[in-house]
Amino acid sequence: MSFTHDGDGTPESHWRTWEQDREPGGDLQVEALFDGRLPERFILLAAHPDDETLGAGGLLARLARNGVRCDVVVLTDGEGSHPSSPTHTPRQLAERRRQEVAHAVQFLAPAAQLTFEGFPDGALAEDAVAAVLLRELGPGEATRTLVAAPWRRDGHSDHDTAGRAAAEVCGERDIVLLEYPIWFWHWGNAENQAADLDGLSLLRLDTDDHARKESALATHLSQTLPLSDAPGDEVLLTPGVLEHFSRNVEAFFVTGGSSTFERLHRDRADPWEVADRFYEQRKRALTVASLPRRRFRRTLEIGCSVGALTKELADVSDLLLALDTSETAVRRTNEALLQHDAANARLATVPADWPTNDAPFDLVVLSETGYFLSSDQLDDVIRLTRASLDDDGVLLLCHWRHPIKGWELDGDAVHERVRRTSGLAALALHTEEDFLLEVFVPAPAVSVARRENLL
Repeated sequence: MSFTHDGDGTPESHWRTWEQDREPGGDLQVEALFDGRLPERFILLAAHPDDETLGAGGLLARLARNGVRCDVVVLTDGEGSHPSSPTHTPRQLAERRRQEVAHAVQFLAPAAQLTFEGFPDGALAEDAVAAVLLRELGPGEATRTLVAAPWRRDGHSDHDTAGRAAAEVCGERDIVLLEYPIWFWHWGNAENQAADLDGLSLLRLDTDDHARKESALATHLSQTLPLSDAPGDEVLLTPGVLEHFSRNVEAFFVTGGSSTFERLHRDRADPWEVADRFYEQRKRALTVASLPRRRFRRTLEIGCSVGALTKELADVSDLLLALDTSETAVRRTNEALLQHDAANARLATVPADWPTNDAPFDLVVLSETGYFLSSDQLDDVIRLTRASLDDDGVLLLCHWRHPIKGWELDGDAVHERVRRTSGLAALALHTEEDFLLEVFVPAPAVSVARRENLL
């Protein structure tokens, strides 16, 4: 599709109907892209001043508010927006639009680093954009870096060029890329672009993010109001176009990047050597021996890795569901479960993908995974676990007690939080220098001997 400002375009009511009718799910959870954590750095590429606000202003505001380092790179000055203006030269337009974007970023992310590249408006080159992004990323691995750029099929040549360059660089560096459409909302429609829309993820904006985006957009007066009443100074972003960006959602195509756990499992067949280490074999034996019943109807394991513990849990379960954030780990676990028809592993990130439809469970196992959650996420997992356990359900925790670098929690903190907030009673506790193993049940706890009427 060729870019054009002309015509009324697709009305916003069309897109609101599409949003209401789309299948549930598909919401963007940024933390889920980074193993439950926020990125350490966010690089936002804008082909022109105002792209940063229109396409990703709410996301920028949210990440900045949460302490993420944010960098906004504006590739052109947008001096070609009014080529026939009798009141503004291209240089004057460029200066005015630089000021506008600077004010917009102050609303969205006051501490963000704002960089102007000054490439010619309407003539972006892929190699130049790629060089800018590589410079921003620097040498080596860009750990927990998130990049956003215009969608490579947005219909404007500069947007398409920026998107293609970002996709190439992020693909080579294994970095998560969010591509945001802008002019697509003007020329596209839900029927003709159904395949594209299936790949869109929606980011829900809270009240503060939405308000900051509206304030930022109001600074781009050269685009939202006529430059003058003279021919050639007409408004660029008409009320019909602006209505597309008054939503409380932003839309992104998510590509590239691998989670920490996916890289671990992809690079090593058994990242923690759970199959061969005696330490791991003994810990699994103690874990299974700590279960207060011989058999369970429905078991949920959160974080299965290569499936070593999963296989042993499957031996004592009528049905078993294992979850992991790594696609490779899920594949290997399912290979390990080939002899267990009623057991399977699924790609999921908790708490976002909690298997509510598979509940209730009478056994939930959280082994060596709780400290890979934030405090808030762990609280959600505890709440969801409690809601998913049946009246006689069992929660088993087992966690390494030594320091966990780069994560908010450690093993002791995970267990303490469960004890304090779950409302469950401790049935068994095994404590060693290296790990804690703990079994919780609904209060009052009934010992195995009492269950078997030995007392």
